[in-house]
Amino acid sequence: MITQPNQETFDLLTKAENFLSLDNQNHSVERVPSPIEKSKSSMSDVPIIDVKVFLERLPGWEDECQKVKECLHKYGILIFRDPRANQKDNEDYIDMMEEYFARTSQIYYEGQELRDAKPEFNYLTGVTPEQIEKARNHYEKVKDLPEEDKPLSQFPPTYDMKWRYMWKMGERPEEALDNFPQIIPDGFPDWEDKMNAWGCKLLQAGQTAAEMAALGMGLEYDTFTKRLEGGAHLLAPTGSDLVRNDVGTTLAGFHYDISFLTCHGKSRLPGLYIWLKDWTKVAVKIPDGCLLIQAGSTFEHMTAGYVLAGYHEVMYTEDTKRAAEKLKQEILENESNRQLWRVSSTLFCQMRYDVDISPMPQLSHLYEQEQARKYKKMTAYEKLMEELRATNVAFIKE
Repeated sequence: MITQPNQETFDLLTKAENFLSLDNQNHSVERVPSPIEKSKSSMSDVPIIDVKVFLERLPGWEDECQKVKECLHKYGILIFRDPRANQKDNEDYIDMMEEYFARTSQIYYEGQELRDAKPEFNYLTGVTPEQIEKARNHYEKVKDLPEEDKPLSQFPPTYDMKWRYMWKMGERPEEALDNFPQIIPDGFPDWEDKMNAWGCKLLQAGQTAAEMAALGMGLEYDTFTKRLEGGAHLLAPTGSDLVRNDVGTTLAGFHYDISFLTCHGKSRLPGLYIWLKDWTKVAVKIPDGCLLIQAGSTFEHMTAGYVLAGYHEVMYTEDTKRAAEKLKQEILENESNRQLWRVSSTLFCQMRYDVDISPMPQLSHLYEQEQARKYKKMTAYEKLMEELRATNVAFIKE
C-alpha cells in the first residue's frame, strides 16, 4: 500500500485548508452581479471560438482573439473548436485509462502496493488513489445561491472518490522544483504514445488560447506563452468507478484549478458541472469537435481578477447512472472488454515554476489598482504549493 501521512500531518493540513479558504488576499474578487440581481447565462450564450480562422490567419482572426478575451472575462470559459484535436486520439486515450484505472484499483483494494503512487512527490506524477484529494471549503461563496445553482457536493468537503493520473507534458528546466520523474505503468506498451498523442493536442490548444487571449487583451502574442515555456503541464485524467459508487457520490468536489488554463476533452459520460462568472451552474455538454477551456487561479492572479478562476465539480448523478446503464448494455452486447469507468480528459496548462504571477502592469487598463492589491506577489511554484497544502496532497517539506 502507499504510505499515508500521520494524523498530525492531516490535522496540520486541515488547519492550512481552513486558513487558506478564509484568506482573502489571493482569491477575493466578488463575482457580479449578485445571485439575486443576475440574469442567468447558459452554455448556449457562450460563442464558439473558431481556432482554424486564427491558425490560418483567415479574415476575422482578430475578431476571434477578441472573442477569447470577452469569453474569459464574461464567462471564464472557452468553447474551443480546434481542428488539431483529433477525436480518435481522445478515444484511444480514454480506452487505455479505463483499463488502467480498473486494473490499478483492483490491486489497491486487494491491499497490494501501488508502485505508481508517489506521495513523496505530492502526487504530481503517477497515480493518486481515491479519497486523497479534498477541495477547499468554499461554502461562504455559494451559501446564498438559488438551489438550482448550488453545488451538489457536500460542505465541508468530503474526500473525492475519483482516481487521478499525472503525466508530465513537455520539457521542464533541470533546476525546476516541480521536475519530478515520469512514471510509466507496467503492462501498457502504448502508454507513452497514447498519452503524448492526446496530451500534445490539449497542450497545443492551451498555448493557442493563451496567444489569442494575449492579442485580445492588447499584449504581444507571446506574453503568456513565453511564461508557459518549461511549465509543469500535466495531462491529468481522472477515473471514477461507476460500479463501486452510485448516485450522489462526489467524484470531484466543488473547486477551481491551480492552472493558468485547464483544457477538457469530451468525456463519454455526464457528471461535470461548471459555474459561469455570474454563478449560473451549467451541466457541461461539449459540442462535437470542440474542447472546453477553463481559466485557473493563476490566470486570475495575473489579471487581478479580470479573468476569474472557473469553479466546477464532478458528481455521480441520475444522468450519469442512465448513461452508465446504457454503456453496460453495449459492453454486454458487443462482448467488449471495456470497463465501466467515467474517465475525464483534462490537461493543466501551467506557468513555469519561477514566473512571477503578480498582477501584470501591462494589463492595468483592465483592472483597478485597489483590486490588484488583493493578489500578493508570488511565483507559480509558491502558488502551486499553497494550493496543494490546501487540498491535502502536499506531503513533502519544501
